[in-house]
Amino acid sequence: MDLKLEVVVLPVSDVDRAKNFYEKAGFRLDVDYVADDAYRVVHLTPPGSQCSILFGTGVTTAAPGSVQGLHLIVSDIEAAHAELVGRGVEMGEIFHDAGGVFHRGTEEGRVSGPQPERASYSSFAAFNDPDGNGWVLQEVTTRLPGR
Repeated sequence: MDLKLEVVVLPVSDVDRAKNFYEKAGFRLDVDYVADDAYRVVHLTPPGSQCSILFGTGVTTAAPGSVQGLHLIVSDIEAAHAELVGRGVEMGEIFHDAGGVFHRGTEEGRVSGPQPERASYSSFAAFNDPDGNGWVLQEVTTRLPGR
């Protein structure tokens, strides 16, 4: 049985502002459906991804900005960081964790710059959408066999 994660629901306070932000970041608009004043669905997909995001009016009861730690996998952290900055996305600096491969959910242990050996899964950059939903770019160049 395949279990495919294909949609992540994001809580936002202003649907048009969020839509503009994600389109500016390069996400493809798939759906913008308005049923009535109480129900609107906006669906966008990051470039190269099989998983999309969905937000709108009447689609979640979660607090705007409460989703954290969403990871976008990139093959070149520096190029991806530069592209998003060039698109007007306010990015944090590129970093790696002092203690190992993955980063912590806080800024504790962050070291400025990419991981020196550029090991897969070890270099990051973070940004937030206008509501504070948190995203992390993670550089992955080599995966384990069979993954």
